[in-house]
Amino acid sequence: MKEWHRTSVLINSSLEPGLSELVKIRASQINGCANCLNMHTVFARENGETEQRIYLLSAWREAPCYADRERAALGWTEALTRLSEGHTHESAYEALKAHFTEEEQVKLTLLINIINGWNRIAIGFSGWADPADVKAAAKAVAA
Repeated sequence: MKEWHRTSVLINSSLEPGLSELVKIRASQINGCANCLNMHTVFARENGETEQRIYLLSAWREAPCYADRERAALGWTEALTRLSEGHTHESAYEALKAHFTEEEQVKLTLLINIINGWNRIAIGFSGWADPADVKAAAKAVAA
């Protein structure tokens, strides 16, 4: 578990914080993970995210407050999170390629996989973590 956490911290720091939190919130909404929704909305606010953008995230396609790069990341998040539902991901991938370098595409894909993993761990084991405790643990891992 310690290595999973270390990997999470490293991948998370490889993209801009605001974007990372939006991706984690959206995947957690899809997966119904209350623990991760609680945690990442707190972290998003700490990074300067507005209440409006947090509240509108589940309807990001219709909301005018997201940049094209964010939309591409959110579309990719949904495509990968819902992969088992049989949805095609080609259009999401095309949008991703237009706004992310190849290296960023890999980092974003890893970030999405990691949050989906955390969602399953938290839901599977009925986990609940205080955001302050998680933040402290992340600092310890990074040190």
